[in-house]
Amino acid sequence: MEEKKSSFIGTYKLLYLYPLILILVAFIFQKPVEILLGMKTIFTSSSNLVTDYMEIGGIGAAFFNSGLMTLMSIFLMHKNKVNLTGPAIAAIFTVSGFSFFGKNLYNTIPITFGVYLFSKLEGSKFNTVILPALFGTALGPLVSEITFGFDLPIVKGVIYAYLVGILIGFILPALSQAFLRFHQGFNLYNVGFTAGIIGMFAIGIVRMFNQEINTVDIVSSGNNLPLAIILYTLFISIFLLGFIFNGKSFKGYNKLLMNSGRLIADFIHLYGNTVTLINMGLMGIIGTTYVLLVGGQINGPIVGGILTIVGFSAFGKHPKNTIPIFIGVYSASVLNIYDPKATNSLLAALFGTTLAPIAGHYGFFPGIFAGFCHMAVVANIGYLHGGVNLYNNGFSGGFVAATLVPLLNAIGEIINRFRRLDT
Repeated sequence: MEEKKSSFIGTYKLLYLYPLILILVAFIFQKPVEILLGMKTIFTSSSNLVTDYMEIGGIGAAFFNSGLMTLMSIFLMHKNKVNLTGPAIAAIFTVSGFSFFGKNLYNTIPITFGVYLFSKLEGSKFNTVILPALFGTALGPLVSEITFGFDLPIVKGVIYAYLVGILIGFILPALSQAFLRFHQGFNLYNVGFTAGIIGMFAIGIVRMFNQEINTVDIVSSGNNLPLAIILYTLFISIFLLGFIFNGKSFKGYNKLLMNSGRLIADFIHLYGNTVTLINMGLMGIIGTTYVLLVGGQINGPIVGGILTIVGFSAFGKHPKNTIPIFIGVYSASVLNIYDPKATNSLLAALFGTTLAPIAGHYGFFPGIFAGFCHMAVVANIGYLHGGVNLYNNGFSGGFVAATLVPLLNAIGEIINRFRRLDT
């Protein structure tokens, strides 16, 4: 028991280095005063999709915000003795990534508190619902929008926004469990789908009272070199950490590549820390390289997309089941009206890997088709929630998975039937 406790604490100590690195990087780009001013801008922005914190607050402030949010998330998990499983790592990196465009301390507190209230009234331990709490902060922009976007007196705005945020957090855990059945575990961003449904209802109510919330397109550009250096350094370090402690080998990695990724695929539990770190590092390198190869700009949302891929590389994603999705989304962008190197197209590719289990379970070409369909749906679904659901691709992915999985199953049954007839 003592050895297990020591390992538990030691793993968290290693994880704490990550947000500290993000905070240190912040001071490379901006002075402390500039970071503080940038954080004020971030806290008081509406934050709905797509609001790049690098553009409105500065690169340093965006890194500082991400570091702060990640640090708080890790501390919350550590204090409540949450085991560092694949889902836990996915939650941490998702918060970290989306804190570059949409999440901040102000707009996430009420949602987390709402989940806490749910656990108390339900009689369960908070550590059993911390992960839904962290993922559920996808609806943070709704809190910011009510506070700063409705022309309300600031006190009323804060009160109304926090009441709505607490309500969202309260209903989210129960709904996320129910909606898992909708897509049968083939959409990795399950809470994203849940948040999309909640956001759709919330924005529908808001529009009933003649208030309008729309998506925006505020993104930065021209920072590829410094951001690419930071990302590649981080991901190569993660890869080397896993590779060295795995006996300087890829032993066990082939088994991970055989996993379909369908929920729940906890790579840490199934294959161990070192093999998972190898996968996380490789996936970060692949995600960054994709953006650069198609000629895209690395900005806050793109960094968020790449970090989310890295997190979910402990919980379902690997090269074999994500590359077909990249190909599918890219093909849709090239063949249609979308610009493959535009930020929205790149986000569709990066976050479209939520459908990785389809490629993992059904194969390479169904995976490409899923990516193609995802691009079509995600480009038209943001209006339903007005951009207040940061996990727009998880919302889209739920519908794509729920549509394609029964069709692919039916096609598989028909093929098997003809094979039986031939024999």
